Amino acid sequence: MPHPPTDPPPARPVDPGAPQRLETTAITAGRRANQGSLSTPLWATTAYEQASLDEAGDKATTPRVKDFYSRYGNPTVAAFEDAVAELEGAGGAQAFASGMGAITSTILALCSSGDHLVAANQLYTSTGGLLAGACPRFGIDVSFVDQTDVDAVAAAVIPGRTRVIFVETPANPVLQLADLEALSAIPGPLKVVDSTFAGPLLQRPLELGFDLVIHSATKSLAGHNDATLGVVAGPEDLLQWIWGFHTIVGAVASPFDALNALRGIRTLGVRVHHACGSAQRLAELLEDHPSVLRVNHPGLESHPQRELAKRQMAHGGSNLSFEVEGGVEAGRRFVEALRLCRLAPSLGGPETLVTHPASTTAAGMPPDERDAIGISPGLIRMSVGLEHPEDVSADVFQALAATRT
Repeated sequence: MPHPPTDPPPARPVDPGAPQRLETTAITAGRRANQGSLSTPLWATTAYEQASLDEAGDKATTPRVKDFYSRYGNPTVAAFEDAVAELEGAGGAQAFASGMGAITSTILALCSSGDHLVAANQLYTSTGGLLAGACPRFGIDVSFVDQTDVDAVAAAVIPGRTRVIFVETPANPVLQLADLEALSAIPGPLKVVDSTFAGPLLQRPLELGFDLVIHSATKSLAGHNDATLGVVAGPEDLLQWIWGFHTIVGAVASPFDALNALRGIRTLGVRVHHACGSAQRLAELLEDHPSVLRVNHPGLESHPQRELAKRQMAHGGSNLSFEVEGGVEAGRRFVEALRLCRLAPSLGGPETLVTHPASTTAAGMPPDERDAIGISPGLIRMSVGLEHPEDVSADVFQALAATRT
C-alpha cells in the first residue's frame, strides 16, 4: 500500500520588518476600491451624484478627486495608479489613455514657451516626433544628445532654461542604456525616464534619483494586449501639476483598460521572470548564428553597457533586437517565414512579437538618421512572450534559414 502523504512543514512566519518583494507587491497593491472583493470592481460611470452644492464645489476644485467626474479621476483607475505607485516606490501615479498621452502631457505640463529640454537621440519614434516636431511649435527648444555620454548630456544643459532631461532606457529598438544614477546627479533640470522596456521589476528609476518614471502600460504592465494605457509615477506635487494638464487635454484612462491592466499586474512577477529567461536564452543562441550580424540585449556579456546593466537592472529584459545579414529583403523573408512568433507593433504581451523597424515604426525617418541610431535595414526587434522557449527558438531558427534562400 502507498504511504499516506506526510504533513507539509509549518508555514515560515513573515518578518514584519522585512521589505516586501515586488512580486508580492504586484499581488497586494491597488486594492483601495475592493471593499473585500478579491477582484477590483469596475466603476464604469462618467459622473457621480453629489449630496450638496458645497460638496460639488469642493470636489470640482480638488486635484485628482475620484468621485466627481471621470475626467478628473475614477476609483478603478485610481486602484491601478496605486499599484503602479507602490511598484515604483513613488508618492503617487497618474494614468493616461496611452503611453504617448502620458509622455505628451508630462512634457507639455512641465515645459513652457522659452524653455529648453535635453533628450536622448535614441527614443521611440513617436516620442522623437513629439520632441522634434510639436515642441518647437510651442516654443520649447530641444537638444538631442547621446544618452550614453553623461558629460554630453550635462554639457547640453542651459542653466536657467533647461527644464527637463528626458531619456529612455533600455531604448527602443537597439536596447541602449542610460546611466540613471549618473544623470540624476546633473544639477538643475527635472529628470524624466521612459522605462517601458524594463518595468518596475527590472529597474527602479526613482530610487536612482530620477524625478518621474513613465510607462506605456499597454505593454508589460497590462501584459495581455487588451488595454491601452500610459502612466507616470513620482512625487505628488509634480503629479498634481501634470494632472491639471491631463484634465485639460482629456488624455484620460478608461476604467475598462485600467481594470485589465490591474489584472495584468497581478501576474507581473511570473510573466516577467519567464519572458526574461526566454529572451536571455534566445539572445545567447542568436549570437552564434551565422545569419545574425549582431544581437542587442542588456543581459549579454557582449552588450557594450553590460556593467551598467548589472548595476541598474535586475535582468536583461524580455526585449531584444538583432540584425540579419542581407538587409531589408532578408528582414522581410525572416518575419514572413515565422509560424509561431507574430508580426505586430507592440511588446510585453503573452505572444512573442516581432517588428522590422526600418519598414514600420521607423519607416518615416531618413535612412541616414536611422543608421545614426543603429536602426539598420536588417534589424529585427523581438518581444519574447510566454510560449515555451524551445518553441520560440525553433521558430526563429527556421525563419533565419529562410533568409539564406
